Amino acid sequence: MPTTSFPAGRETYQKIAANIARIMRGQEAATRHLLATMAAGGHALLEDFPGTGKTTLAKALAKSIDAQFKRLQFTPDLLPSDILGVSVFSQRDQQFNFHEGPVFTNILLADEINRASPRTQSALLEAMGEAQVSVEGERRNLPALFFVIATQNPVEFRGTYPLPEAQMDRFAMQFTLGYVPAAEEVAILTAQEHNHPIDELKPVVSLADVVALKLAVEKIRISAELKRYVVDLVAATRTAAGVQLGASPRASIALMKIAQAEALFDGLEFVTPEQIQKLAVPVIAHRLVLDPQSRFSGLTARGVVEEAVKKLPVPA
Repeated sequence: MPTTSFPAGRETYQKIAANIARIMRGQEAATRHLLATMAAGGHALLEDFPGTGKTTLAKALAKSIDAQFKRLQFTPDLLPSDILGVSVFSQRDQQFNFHEGPVFTNILLADEINRASPRTQSALLEAMGEAQVSVEGERRNLPALFFVIATQNPVEFRGTYPLPEAQMDRFAMQFTLGYVPAAEEVAILTAQEHNHPIDELKPVVSLADVVALKLAVEKIRISAELKRYVVDLVAATRTAAGVQLGASPRASIALMKIAQAEALFDGLEFVTPEQIQKLAVPVIAHRLVLDPQSRFSGLTARGVVEEAVKKLPVPA
């Protein structure tokens, strides 16, 4: 049975990150964010242009852990039952048997999530918020490690729907991968000259190791002053000019927990103000709804959060 100690947790992170780096060149920051979200018990939304490696990053993480992985391609005709599962009548048993949907897994890749209708997207709300699903009046619990990695293309692209506010709030973090430098892109071409290196990727940690990592993250200390700093940062978005809907307390919880994870990754047994400041934009910005007039004037959610970080005094 793996230990939940600080060194063991950090070793688990380093093993997974090194394994992913064999496939994802020049994406250390995105890998770190993804692993921090998983270790904090949240869910991640990767938004970027097609072909930047969003799906490959998710698959590389799944292949690095000896756990159950399922991929679901979101399309306009996808139904909630395609995600949650459905009861099928058996002629032999003369009763309905429940067939589990892809949501019953450890790591779920929701690929191009904004290509499905809002009704279908909402099928994930309960699963992501409470690690359970209610199907046909019966509650079914999800595994101890249930991690959703959703990818989406910018809403301006054809055939996409904006994600509902409640859905966005379920994602602990949203970040982009971006284009890698030219030298890294040449290395990617060389690596894929004959086949894709992800086909040869093997697990480096067990499911129990990842559960132990999550427990180790919970033990990272965060002072009362920093907890108040987190709450004040999030609250500042609710009163900011041009913001129609500010961040919820769920954002405060996510910011605290992901900061704990990144502190462990840095080899620290306590959270620092700098970690909170660096994480504020990817944890908070995607939850904000700006009023149309401010949006047309050039105001961005990122700008609102950056302004709050700049103005709020840092605890001594």
